Amino acid sequence: MIRKINIFKSADWLTISLYVILIIIGWVNIYAAVYDEKHASIIDFSQKYGKQLIWIFAAFVIAFAIFLLDSNFFSFFTWPIYIVMLIFLVSVLLFGKETNGQRAWFEIGTFKLQPSEFMKFATNLALAKYLSSYNFKIHNIKSLSIIGLIIFIPCILILLQNDTGSALVYLAFVFLLYREGLTPYVLFFALLTIILFISAMLVDKFIILQILLYAAPIVFFLLYPRFKTLGIGVAIFLLSFLVAFGINFILSFQYSLYYVFFAALFLTTITIIIIAQKKRIAYASVIMLFLFSAVSFTFTVDYIFNNVMEKHQQDRINELLGIKSNLLTTGYNVNQSKIAIGSGGFNGKGFLQGTQTKYNFVPEQSTDFIFCTVGEEQGFVGSMVVMVLFSTLFLRLIFISERQRSNFSRIYGYGVVSLLFLHFIVNIGMTIGLAPVIGIPLPFFSYGGSSLWSFTILLFIFLRLDSHRFEKLA
Repeated sequence: MIRKINIFKSADWLTISLYVILIIIGWVNIYAAVYDEKHASIIDFSQKYGKQLIWIFAAFVIAFAIFLLDSNFFSFFTWPIYIVMLIFLVSVLLFGKETNGQRAWFEIGTFKLQPSEFMKFATNLALAKYLSSYNFKIHNIKSLSIIGLIIFIPCILILLQNDTGSALVYLAFVFLLYREGLTPYVLFFALLTIILFISAMLVDKFIILQILLYAAPIVFFLLYPRFKTLGIGVAIFLLSFLVAFGINFILSFQYSLYYVFFAALFLTTITIIIIAQKKRIAYASVIMLFLFSAVSFTFTVDYIFNNVMEKHQQDRINELLGIKSNLLTTGYNVNQSKIAIGSGGFNGKGFLQGTQTKYNFVPEQSTDFIFCTVGEEQGFVGSMVVMVLFSTLFLRLIFISERQRSNFSRIYGYGVVSLLFLHFIVNIGMTIGLAPVIGIPLPFFSYGGSSLWSFTILLFIFLRLDSHRFEKLA
């Protein structure tokens, strides 16, 4: 027999309290960001802060409704929820309202609904459902393929809406998969990819190729200290290089040294993999595949940057890396945000006293750049309070995730932490110039009904699942 419990009594009220505090602080800062003396009342529903108050009350209703549902509802209806959200993503491409080049919103009167925000919790549910299924093994090729489909199908649909920022948020699920047993090499390769991309933008590619070429045999020797084997590998590369160079010279192909090097590395990789498989030489195949992939990626950075990325994305990366800087155009938002935060000093200028805020120097200050309002008016102290509140929330959610008896609940909980953390770190990184401007909201702070409701649903589904852990056989 299942023991009946009072779900509201068993709810994690510390997390709920943090949620309410963050929402209230965010609402007050929205008021400060768009303050108008002609509309001084904080409950003026014609202004953003008045509308946000309506959405806050609606979010509380949504949270309450989630607690009224049976905890098994979310597991049982995972796939229908996921499919319905995908249908919404397709529908918005066909019937949505285009704003600033993005077709990502349904417009209902004066209210706009963004389906991509709600797709996050649906994807998290789907991952939790699949990863908690019977006899699941994360390193199985079939399993990884299905995980990839669950994550990348919504990503592709969101990219078609021209909303790159929302699509990049799905990278957060890497942390969830890592917790569930995905090899740490995935995180290492992801970090290395970022380093290679930045290096290829800033440094001559031939220098990068030389570094990679020197590093590979050193790493191999540290893992497999055999001078003879290492010497054979180096000899194969030198011979392959001479062959590629000779063919290029004799046949007058006139390819640059980059392509000769690439061809030599390709021949070396194939040869060493064949030898390594026959002789059972440990690590050789992995290192050569890694080296070839790293070099290939380095060669394609320019193409990706110039032909795949949009102009505004190129400008933002150039601005972030200091390649090109224009404080009047692409760098304006971040520059003004840093001025606003820096001018706040230790204690801040005081509530409604921020000059950068008051005179609208920072665009999107109530949404993507809401944190600079905190920095200017409340200073370092206020900023640290906000960051401590978020950090406490993340740590609490990790603690709650670890105490779950159900794999489904634990996995979903780590998905919640991953999504919220990525939004937090990237959004604040944008405002202080440490991350490119990709236009994602600060959870519970930024103005907007869609983001607030989606974060509320994401969080309170987990809190409802957590309350279920007290139900056990009597």
